[in-house]
Amino acid sequence: MNNWTRREFLAGIGATAGGMSLGSCAISSDRSATGLTAEAAAIEQIIDPKTLEKPNLTVGYVPVNDCAPFAIAWQKGFFRKYGLNVKLNREASWGTSRDGIIFGRTDAAPVVSGAVTNARTGAEGARHAPLCAAMTIHRHGNAMTMNRAMWDAGLRPWREYNGNLEEFGRDFRNYFDNLASEKRVWAVVLSSAIYEYFVRYLSAAAGVDPTKEFRIIIIPPPQMVTNVRIGAMQAYMVAEPWNTRAITGNEGVGFTFAQGREVWQGHPDRLLGVMESFITNYPRTYRSLVKAMIEACQYCSRPENREEVAKLISQRSFTAAKPKLTRPAIVGEYNYGGFDDQKRLVKAPETTVFFDYPAHLATIPNDHSTFLWQSQSLWLMTQSVRWGQIPEVPKNAEAVARKAWRTDLYRDIAAEMGIECPKEDYKVEPATAFIDKKAFDPSDPVGYLNSFEIRANRPKSFFMSS
Repeated sequence: MNNWTRREFLAGIGATAGGMSLGSCAISSDRSATGLTAEAAAIEQIIDPKTLEKPNLTVGYVPVNDCAPFAIAWQKGFFRKYGLNVKLNREASWGTSRDGIIFGRTDAAPVVSGAVTNARTGAEGARHAPLCAAMTIHRHGNAMTMNRAMWDAGLRPWREYNGNLEEFGRDFRNYFDNLASEKRVWAVVLSSAIYEYFVRYLSAAAGVDPTKEFRIIIIPPPQMVTNVRIGAMQAYMVAEPWNTRAITGNEGVGFTFAQGREVWQGHPDRLLGVMESFITNYPRTYRSLVKAMIEACQYCSRPENREEVAKLISQRSFTAAKPKLTRPAIVGEYNYGGFDDQKRLVKAPETTVFFDYPAHLATIPNDHSTFLWQSQSLWLMTQSVRWGQIPEVPKNAEAVARKAWRTDLYRDIAAEMGIECPKEDYKVEPATAFIDKKAFDPSDPVGYLNSFEIRANRPKSFFMSS
């Protein structure tokens, strides 16, 4: 493979497969939301733009349900309320969303959970840069889709295994054992990030070594369904609506195996990423941006607004998907699909969490979705080590988490909005939160990491300290 790393090789395969997809799925730069809506024009500004260091911003977003708070902040005028004139920029993939921030094409953008921390640790497949985030855009809202052949081989949605990882692992292995090795492919949206970790975590929990049994490639979200249809991969993990789009009654190429919340309940999905220099150079501007996004997340969180949100993001500027595809994960009426004419509709308010937690998940006083737990950044680091992307849990892991996930800033900004936050930065993730019932205690990340039987034997890249 010449001088390519393993991760670069896989990313190349993903790009090749992506190029095979239909032209109608391509993203053109002229589809970004533009102009000032009537609602935005009518809103009262509480921050004078003249008091901000940089009131004119370019903010990225990706055409998946995750873009909802960005769409709402634009539509309702929350950006303008806080003195900002924001140009939204529609990104082609999660890689370009991250890289746009790093190379200065955008001032801020959503990034996949794991991308901020891994940019600082120099994990394989992650661009090395001082990225920062002070808030989560949302939690959950993603899922794993498997193709029709996997259904025909006997695989079913995780809910129907009743927690039996051994049974799932047997079905999973049996399916892949009957495929040529080059056809054992699972796609995710970005390397060295939470979706890749979820795919590997699930597989390993079921006793199937993901470093040996199948390959993981990188595909942009809008190209997932088409690439399953043409056989470029058998399964994928992505944010909605690209799982709902695959099921019977829609595209009919697959079924939802599991939502990400079934792998780790409460996980952070997308963060609002910026470069550290943006916070340093434009502190008042940054505070306005975070306030606008918090208010947008609060709006998306209210049950009475969910139908409106689902309809808004179906517009061509955002997902360009029909409301029947954007609605299930936003409203919380989720259909897992299948090919036996059985209804698998699950009503769950935590399908996507934008701000307020449902009562059964609100276990810590003043916790809410946009608050970042630095302990969860440590969990992401353990998975980076587990799969050989860095050689060990960094000696300065807590410092890396503190610099990357700015809970100090969030608390300060939220306080100005009258929002209380948890007083701690770390919490234990209970066993009940994970699919394999293995708790995560952030006080002992190395012990946690060593408790896994299946993991990479050695690192694939050199560690680069932040």
